[in-house]
Amino acid sequence: MTHLTIRNADHILTMNDRREELRGADIHLSDGQITAIGHDLPVQGEVVEATGCVVTPGLVNTHHHLYQSLTRAVPGGQDALLFGWLQTLYPIWSRFDPEAFFVSAQVGLAELALSGCSLSSDHLYLFPNGGRLDDTIAAAAEIGMRFHPTRGAMSIGESDGGLPPDHLVEREADILEDCIRVIDAHHDSSDGSMCRVGVAPCSPFSVSRELMRDAAVLARDKGVMLHTHLAENDEDIAYSLEKFGCRPGQYAEDLGWTGPDVWHAHCVKLDGEEIDLFARSRTGVAHCPCSNCRLGSGIAPLRPMRDAGVKVGLGVDGSASNDSGNLMAEARQAMLLQRVARGADAMSAREALEIATRGGAEVLGRNDCGQLAVGKRADIALWDVRGVESAGSWDPAALLLAGPQKVRHLFVEGRQIVRDYQIASLDLPRVLERQRALALQLAE
Repeated sequence: MTHLTIRNADHILTMNDRREELRGADIHLSDGQITAIGHDLPVQGEVVEATGCVVTPGLVNTHHHLYQSLTRAVPGGQDALLFGWLQTLYPIWSRFDPEAFFVSAQVGLAELALSGCSLSSDHLYLFPNGGRLDDTIAAAAEIGMRFHPTRGAMSIGESDGGLPPDHLVEREADILEDCIRVIDAHHDSSDGSMCRVGVAPCSPFSVSRELMRDAAVLARDKGVMLHTHLAENDEDIAYSLEKFGCRPGQYAEDLGWTGPDVWHAHCVKLDGEEIDLFARSRTGVAHCPCSNCRLGSGIAPLRPMRDAGVKVGLGVDGSASNDSGNLMAEARQAMLLQRVARGADAMSAREALEIATRGGAEVLGRNDCGQLAVGKRADIALWDVRGVESAGSWDPAALLLAGPQKVRHLFVEGRQIVRDYQIASLDLPRVLERQRALALQLAE
């Protein structure tokens, strides 16, 4: 058995059912699980000193497009709304190949890990030039991240009234066939799974109603989760009303896209009835505040969703619409936007951090992650609060008010994947050099 002791943490934010906080305490890890939390535990195995650190569960990212790590700050899309931004980037993304998908995933996942993220989803919905979801799965395995990739798809091109160019869409029969292939090859539903696969048609404006319905049937037959974009901005609402004669919430419900096995990205424009629908059905939401700001989509009704009982996690979204993949920064932005919209008491630093940890795990159906408790998986972040970011703080555990945005140590399944601010299993300078070369090729 593999044992490890995290010793003498200044503050442990457990996010357990009682939301306990411990000072000067220890954590035992054994074979990927947390086996004990308390004071003066006997040392077992390797020792990691946590003096000067706040310890939290690993953060959980519920929405990303990792491939976009190669297309940050593209000039034509810097100041565009969602639809115009997509039309600028589609031609560039059509030049991606398997290496581009693999390297962009390495970069994106490394950035997430350095921000304390131990579990990330990914929504890959275009597959030009032989690219496959397997490319990103391989990148996650190399780094050691817990991963929830989703097999996305686009099937309605411009000639049929959709947004993407025709050469980036796929035949719907081929999409469903590849979903089955990827699930059979990579999905692991067991506790402690390092890879679970989801089914994720891209959006109502890029796939047919038939594919949405068939995808839901397939996912439930296979026992996997469903994911898509929904109600992202005013254009999205207008499209739904014009093409489907209903709001996005009704569209989702009609096609089987509500329930505890479904989570939707953004949901900036949900109205009160849709929020109630999601709460009743236990449908999850991936809240992406930085991307919503960058694209001018608006401020999602996070406070009303939480108050109604909707499951909400955080997502950094793609780096082409966020420009960053820092989940700690995303949590702070979520907190600040709710305060801007609803007052300084609308969301506390601890609640926003809970959304970034336990909340995200609940959205992804991972009751084995997202909290520090005996029997849960050993996904643990150590934040050193002795630096300049926390200097003068009277409450170092209020990390989102005055704390670091880069993790000192990160454990996933009990294995250390960030050690002293560095990715342990990856030659990151070499990866970044390859990333720069690929970016130059795409810009030609």
